[in-house]
Amino acid sequence: MTAADPPHDAVDADVIVVGAGFTGLAAAHELALAGLRCQVVEAADRIGGLAATFPIGGRELERFYHHWFDSDREIFRLCAELGCADLIERHPTSTGVYHANAVYRLSSPLDVLRFAPLPPADRLRLGLSALRAGRVRHWRELESLTAEQWLVQLGGRRAYEVVWRPLLEGKFGSYASQVGATWMWTKLHLRGGSRSRSGREVLHYLRGGSGALLDAWRDRLQQLGVELRTGTPVDSVLVGERGVNGVRAGGRTLRARRVLVTTAPGLLAGMLDGDPDAHPALPGLVRRLRSVPYLANLCLVLENHRALSDTYWLNVTDPAFPYVGVIEHTNLDPPDRYGGRHLVYLSKYLPVDAELYRMSDEQVYRHSLPHLRRMFPRFREDWVRRYHVWRAEHAQPVITPGYSRRVPEAECAVPGLYMSSMAQVFPEDRGTNYAVRHGRNTGRLIADRIRTRERAEPRTTPTEEAV
Repeated sequence: MTAADPPHDAVDADVIVVGAGFTGLAAAHELALAGLRCQVVEAADRIGGLAATFPIGGRELERFYHHWFDSDREIFRLCAELGCADLIERHPTSTGVYHANAVYRLSSPLDVLRFAPLPPADRLRLGLSALRAGRVRHWRELESLTAEQWLVQLGGRRAYEVVWRPLLEGKFGSYASQVGATWMWTKLHLRGGSRSRSGREVLHYLRGGSGALLDAWRDRLQQLGVELRTGTPVDSVLVGERGVNGVRAGGRTLRARRVLVTTAPGLLAGMLDGDPDAHPALPGLVRRLRSVPYLANLCLVLENHRALSDTYWLNVTDPAFPYVGVIEHTNLDPPDRYGGRHLVYLSKYLPVDAELYRMSDEQVYRHSLPHLRRMFPRFREDWVRRYHVWRAEHAQPVITPGYSRRVPEAECAVPGLYMSSMAQVFPEDRGTNYAVRHGRNTGRLIADRIRTRERAEPRTTPTEEAV
């Protein structure tokens, strides 16, 4: 959208941040620490993005499952800054695979050696895959490969067909054959580095969940002077001949010479898709932003009065099962913290036009019940006290070979426009830790650009102005 450049004294903020997920909040935090006036504009009714919470059993629970790894130092540092470090708890967890109507534990190297769907030799190769992945010194060694090519090299074709291919297809659907090896390396490297000496995975979760962290963060940001506007969707980013001028949001114009957008690249492209002649860099920028495909996510959350199993994370390799993961949250954070409820996430990544995504909440629930009974024969519908369905239209960027040449830059070609999203944390995958890191780095970048410009601009004295 075209807009005239505002005079310096007509701006509403030094920087407008679009999106109040962890990325946007982290950027606003850095901008405020630098002494800049910052407004955060969020379409949803609460802050947190994919880590936003809802009330359940007298507590708050994330709409989409969350946990942290040993290597998530950026989020631990933030918790310490906000006085929440004492709420971080370490939990030994159990993982498994649902394959051919049976559940197999895969929490330790010994479990892998007992994985009956593979012959002994292939079990050994599968177990060694994580060790071999750890020997990769740099992700660039893998960037020309697909995940399939690399995983077959690591563990053989049979292990790929039995374990990896169903997981990739369950997560990425028609994109499965295009997923890059760098994405899978990140997963293996990350999980391999978050294990105890026995080889069992250890994860971290905040007592009180992301809600406790977000409450403390909101208070700190407001103390720093950050203005948070929720329930205010941004329709367009205003661009003039000299660059960004602000945003159009909630039926009004907010003026600023710098705008940071923390949404998926495709959403930013839609905000810019007005007058392509407003700035010469716009057409090329919009094309690049639209080149990053995204998948949506649907999570069915069950409040049960009994546990489904003793497994925290169950990967599903059965293509007939409508979800790729069954995450029993209260096998990580105990049910007595949620009024005795046993909480389960059923998660699926899918296109927004998929049948499951377009179902009503009740249809999603009803569609899921027979599949749950097949997976857990003891399960009965009367176990379920309540259910919730959450959808996120832009949840997972698809990382393909050669992605480093496509990843959008934080500083866009349009002057004053910046971007920070999960599509840019490459080679890592999305997560709150990387959202905080990338958001803070982008906030520092913007603050540095403002300081540099201020030093370069000549200052007039009162006498000069009078003349």
